[in-house]
Amino acid sequence: MSQLKTISLSHLDNVPSSPGKFKSDKPLTYIHRLRFHSSVSKLTLWLALFLALLVFFFFLSPPSSSPPPRRSLGSWGGSRWEKRIRTSARVRSRSSFTVLVTGAAGFVGTHVSLALKRRGDGVIGLDNFNEYYDTRLKRARQEMLDQVGVFVVEGDINDRELLNKLFDVVPFTHVMHLAAQAGVRYAMQNPASYVHSNIAGFVNLLEVCKSANPQPAIVWASSSSVYGLNSKVPFSEKDRTDQPASLYAATKKAGEEIAHTYNHIHGLSITGLRFFTVYGPWGRPDMAYFFFSEDILKGKEITIYEGPHHVSVARDFTYIDDIVKGCVSALDTAKKSTGSGGKKKGSAQFRIFNLGNTSPVPVTKLVSILEKLLKVKAKKKFLPLPRNGDVKYTHANISLAQRELGYKPTTDLETGLKKFVKWYVNYYKGSKRSSW
Repeated sequence: MSQLKTISLSHLDNVPSSPGKFKSDKPLTYIHRLRFHSSVSKLTLWLALFLALLVFFFFLSPPSSSPPPRRSLGSWGGSRWEKRIRTSARVRSRSSFTVLVTGAAGFVGTHVSLALKRRGDGVIGLDNFNEYYDTRLKRARQEMLDQVGVFVVEGDINDRELLNKLFDVVPFTHVMHLAAQAGVRYAMQNPASYVHSNIAGFVNLLEVCKSANPQPAIVWASSSSVYGLNSKVPFSEKDRTDQPASLYAATKKAGEEIAHTYNHIHGLSITGLRFFTVYGPWGRPDMAYFFFSEDILKGKEITIYEGPHHVSVARDFTYIDDIVKGCVSALDTAKKSTGSGGKKKGSAQFRIFNLGNTSPVPVTKLVSILEKLLKVKAKKKFLPLPRNGDVKYTHANISLAQRELGYKPTTDLETGLKKFVKWYVNYYKGSKRSSW
């Protein structure tokens, strides 16, 4: 929302505390009482005017700060719809989980849903198919999930009625919460969408989970962005995270604090996963490796940002298969929630883990690998890193995840990019589709 104009009240100091003159024969207490009531009246008037201006400018604020445009969400409910839900939630064995995956048509959500379904878990997806990037890619992921028996419900995590209905139909043992408004730079264009999804949507989901009986264990995606301006590397879960460099990071950090609150008050078992620059097939078109590939193939110039002294920005690129293993392990090791009907009956598990590759790679090296795999020389332009929320480097300390989750990334950047490029060329080959 556009910044609100403030009203200066300093000129009120020159206004008499009460109008007119008073006769000297009035009692002093009477004079003070009149002055008091007159001051209160004036302050009330100015406050009313100020609030009126707030409302006025709120409705005049530009539409860019509204949530990203969404297609009309699919209808839900009815016996056929419930049958699809129950079929998708069917488990292979008694020890299998029944998992609600939010953001199931997203990059990580699709891969996690596939992994869970293939091992015999019951999986229900939820996605609002917003238009932050090409919805055709999301629909293609949805079709892939449908082929293996995962039903993706089209709906929003802010829809309390829909969430309650899903929990009425299926007693979920776990929730894998991956729905979010992603992207660091987009937050400067559309800040409200981050609050709507990453904070309000998360709270709405937690409210439904706390009231469920039984309560599910929750695993959710935080972000390495929470480390913000932290200069100590590699980033450890014990490091400070109170200096976010972007609104996206701030909403993810807020999510961690909100999660702790629901864990403490309502007994929800919650595990947060801080992802470090996830890449791979079926990835997000807003990520550098993705749009670099498109622009290189089209002969367009790509922009590479540099830090001070022309040092290349570096990222701890983590391949999607490694991230999926971490997500599934977090589910497998999650303890049961301890609440019932929203009331806590004992202390519940609360965890935060880094999921990274522990090997930061300069973006210049990323480009070199893509040039080799695409067999095309990139047209490069180097610019200083802008103050748009991006940070100079990320580097994960994964010792805690190794110890508690058995997490061990095995895919180096060149191997992972080779798999991505193969998928990318096949997906867009002979197609008029653009990644945007």
